[in-house]
Amino acid sequence: MTAQQRDMIDQILRHAPFDPAGDVAAQRPLLEQMLTSQPLPADVRVTPGDLGGVPVIYIDIADVEPRGTLFLIHGGFFALGSAAGDVGLASSLARKTGMRAVSVDYRLAPEHPYPAALHDVTAAYRALLEQADADHVVVWGESAGGNLAVELLIAGKKEGLTMPAAALLFSPMTDLTASGSSITGKAQADPAFGARAIRARAADYLAGADPADPLVSPIFADLSGLPPLLIQAGSHEVLLDDATRLAAKAAADDVAVILDVTPGVPHVFQAFAALLDEGDAALNRAARFVQDNTTAQKAAA
Repeated sequence: MTAQQRDMIDQILRHAPFDPAGDVAAQRPLLEQMLTSQPLPADVRVTPGDLGGVPVIYIDIADVEPRGTLFLIHGGFFALGSAAGDVGLASSLARKTGMRAVSVDYRLAPEHPYPAALHDVTAAYRALLEQADADHVVVWGESAGGNLAVELLIAGKKEGLTMPAAALLFSPMTDLTASGSSITGKAQADPAFGARAIRARAADYLAGADPADPLVSPIFADLSGLPPLLIQAGSHEVLLDDATRLAAKAAADDVAVILDVTPGVPHVFQAFAALLDEGDAALNRAARFVQDNTTAQKAAA
């Protein structure tokens, strides 16, 4: 059934009323409605809180004693999305890993351009380290959140923050110059968005900053010293090169990295795991990566 499932997801995205390049005031509620349209399982517990003065949402599975924390940074081109919008995805991986998830509500552009979001996720991560053992923390970002996840690690390394056990990146947006060949090469295959949205939202976030600055485009950064990375992407997304080039840069900088590309699926396809076999299978691989790295850290300690 996977071909039919892929076609269904493709059609859902192509006919969605959401326009990622549109006015943010109009698009934010549309995206939120899309992301929260499915009811959560009855055993998912959602608790608002804050870390380092930054609003967060804690996501727990009832009757599960968490073995660690997934520190989740949501996507949305730096201008859209919310911590609440990622609760469904977060609860799916929390269940598969036996961990708690915490989703960060960082400030959004254009009201709060770079470096506000990076400051927020760094402050929240620093506060989490006061409560949790870094060996049992996995930083996780999807789309623009994948960018912020890598930049958090780069900034944290410079600040002397303890690195997490690993980092998990779903369809990361890593090149705000939009120079990857997949921006045009995958334009017809990608049902969700294209170069117009990337450039519009990047401009909101950058507010005049250089898009080739390593502090906003991690493919241009020194990645040495980062923890193990798992990068997952779909072959039907314009950001495919953002994932593959980040993996190549990490490998060149001596970072343990796994590049996991699923054919025929779109951007952050794992969010459709309930409808798409490939999405569920990718979450299973992500869960194994999380468990392998947190278990290995525990054993080493």
